[in-house]
Amino acid sequence: MLQGYSGLVNAPTGSGKTYSCFMGVLLDFIQKNPDTYQDPRHGLQLIWVSPIRALTKEIKIACDRACKGLGLDWNVAIRSGDTTTAQRKKQYEKPPEVLITTPESIHVLLATKKYPRFFKNLSTIVVDEWHELIGSKRGVQTELAISRFRGMNPDLRIWGISATIGNMDEAVDVLLGHEKPPKWKMIKADIKKEIDVETILPDEIDQFPWAGHIGIKLLEKVVPIIHSSQTTLIFTNTRAQCEIWYQKLLDADPELAGLMAMHHGSISRDIRDWVEEALYEGRMKAVVCTSSLDLGVDFRPVETIIQIGSPKGVSRFMQRAGRSGHQPGAKSKIVFVPTHSLEIVEAAALKKAIKNQHLEDRVPYIRSFDVLIQYLMTLAVSEGFRPEEIWKEIKRTYCYFSITEEEWQSVLNHLVHGSDSLKAYDEFQKIEVDQGLYKVTSRRIAQRHRMSIGTIVSDAMLQVKFLKGTRLGAVEEWFASQLQVGDAFWFAGKVLQMVRIKDMILQVKLSKKKTGKIPSYMGGRMSLSSEMSEDLRQKIYDFKDGIVEDIEIERIAPLFEVQQERSYLPDDDEFLIEYFESKEGFHLLFYPFEGRQVHEGMAALVAKRISSTMPISFSLAMNDYGFELLSEKEIDLDACIEKSLFSTEDLAIDIQGSLNAVEMARRRFRDIARISGLIFSGYPGKKKKDRHLQASSQLLFEVFREYEPENLLFQQTYEEVMTFILEEARMRKALQRIQGQQFVISRLEKASPFAFPIMVDRLNRNRFSSETIADRIERMKVQDIKKFRLG
Repeated sequence: MLQGYSGLVNAPTGSGKTYSCFMGVLLDFIQKNPDTYQDPRHGLQLIWVSPIRALTKEIKIACDRACKGLGLDWNVAIRSGDTTTAQRKKQYEKPPEVLITTPESIHVLLATKKYPRFFKNLSTIVVDEWHELIGSKRGVQTELAISRFRGMNPDLRIWGISATIGNMDEAVDVLLGHEKPPKWKMIKADIKKEIDVETILPDEIDQFPWAGHIGIKLLEKVVPIIHSSQTTLIFTNTRAQCEIWYQKLLDADPELAGLMAMHHGSISRDIRDWVEEALYEGRMKAVVCTSSLDLGVDFRPVETIIQIGSPKGVSRFMQRAGRSGHQPGAKSKIVFVPTHSLEIVEAAALKKAIKNQHLEDRVPYIRSFDVLIQYLMTLAVSEGFRPEEIWKEIKRTYCYFSITEEEWQSVLNHLVHGSDSLKAYDEFQKIEVDQGLYKVTSRRIAQRHRMSIGTIVSDAMLQVKFLKGTRLGAVEEWFASQLQVGDAFWFAGKVLQMVRIKDMILQVKLSKKKTGKIPSYMGGRMSLSSEMSEDLRQKIYDFKDGIVEDIEIERIAPLFEVQQERSYLPDDDEFLIEYFESKEGFHLLFYPFEGRQVHEGMAALVAKRISSTMPISFSLAMNDYGFELLSEKEIDLDACIEKSLFSTEDLAIDIQGSLNAVEMARRRFRDIARISGLIFSGYPGKKKKDRHLQASSQLLFEVFREYEPENLLFQQTYEEVMTFILEEARMRKALQRIQGQQFVISRLEKASPFAFPIMVDRLNRNRFSSETIADRIERMKVQDIKKFRLG
């Protein structure tokens, strides 16, 4: 850093990455200002970008400690969504030397009048947890902010801090841009973080569920782990699971009351701050949490991490493990609690992947025109921009280096005229051009834009408040709409009773009931990563070949043996297909072991290709291990099962023809329309209802679809569906692998251990019976699975 380099620091958690960058900035300033560095007020020298607010406090403590140690009277300030208006005004009038902030807050500053004056002394930008930002549109926001800062200061130093990911070289390219600074380096530590992984195993595998995702069966084994550690973080994969585990742990051990808390993104900021402070001070015995505590937060009292259910990715598991042993040289300890039998295999796969550093890539966004349009509006509401200047800046970025001048002109036309199909409507004409300067002159348009800056898009949320006004957090609109007055539900560790909904606020009071609904959140299911899938398949192949290296595989062996006895266990050159009849119809199951997301597209693809050879209809179900086609008619396997089912020829066309790709695109377009400003979510306290936003975005989608299919936002929608929802590239690779394998068709009498979880997943999604899901699963076990019970 002292030699003027930019670059990326890659090292394990707890090894000093923060100080490595911050000390470089301080020492550089002292060297360049030997006589005045101790004077007060030097203007903004450093922007430290943090992806989550929970990190900002810890970073500030570290920076203040370093400044004090070197005798610098620097002001280290935090700016985020929680910063008060008075604090923001003070920061803007007297810029701190160090500003710790988020990508969104940087763009809010760029939307402020005279922003170049605020940033004029900026010498360095550090992007923390870059591996978390790179695969999101917040990463694109960061790229654009850096491009503007480089435009104002060509000597700007750009540094990223990142945990290890599969595509580290690409991570550097995205951070530093298509045109990198002349001097850059990747700094890679030769420190290997030791991670101790322990799997909690059931005493009797025949009593352990074949399906599920909550994991309560092993709760009694978790309680002693909590008591044996100073502090334990218990990670769950969803907010609903977090609420359930918190309550069940209190039921199992009431002595944890007052010593255990809960932390997830829907709980109010005040409660989360209190929990984090209690963690810092060692007052908590345990905290049940979600990804809200994933990133590099340093809670030194934390000795043990517990992961409930499969994290579905190696990097995520290692990141969470790193929350313990957060000191140089310390060992991280993580306990894996499987929620069903096949997750025990995932535990073995995780250990293998960690040992071999088999980590996931983070796929960066490219050609995100919605974020570019929002960014240009940001510049237009402050000082305005000249296209020839900004064009040169964005062409240096990784995201936009491939866009053409024609596409750039189309973006400008969109802002000035509202695109070809919308130019008759004044509300889409937002920017005026005066002597080459593109600027927003309408105060109303400027205000609405400033309130809409950001790329985090979620379903409409209702604030949850007591009648007296205390805020507890937020739930999604769709969940609140299912509640009746007087209904009880669990939230933030309390049983609440709905009183009324008023102005997007769900007003509640404490309930005397012991039970209630638990809020769930749309889009919660994660899919097995490509790396996890590969290691999982290998564990199955090893068992088939008589290789058993893990205690997890030893414990799950009886289930594999039943699978082998009742169906088949595939080797690495084989692809398993199962077929059987039940009261529900004829079941055809395929096992790529490639993750739920890929299986969703693959199931629809195979169903379409089969139905093109014979008149037949299917209902589809899938999980991380395979997918099911269920038909009322008998399926002629000899006629339909052939290698061409898994051909990659015309794949994109067939995927769009097999899935309701238009409906997927409609849903995706709503987010793109929000980010680009085509639709406005509403003012604070008067947010538009989700269904109104959906209706508005659908109308625009249909206009583009019919009259302007070449529209860049419309085309971007389909590209994102194929890349991020259907994972076309990963599906193509999986299909090529399957085509090279020998098909093994197993005709069963009843469901196999591999088939059962997929069938249960279908029951969960299609709740058309008056029986409870638990009753139906139990009936299936009695009727169909009884012969397969292990013992």
